[in-house]
Amino acid sequence: MIDPAKCTECVGHYDTPQCVEVCPVDCIAKDPAFPENDDLLWVKYEKLTGNKRPG
Repeated sequence: MIDPAKCTECVGHYDTPQCVEVCPVDCIAKDPAFPENDDLLWVKYEKLTGNKRPG
């Protein structure tokens, strides 16, 4: 189970979400209760890791 509070969809770590890369097609659906865009995912990445967004 993926914890939406800790998932950054691999923003800051990889170019693509790694769970999607290793799991069968369509097995990991986005949760409509947690709509996020790249900016929100970067904020979560910074909060979880203490690292700043490059650039």
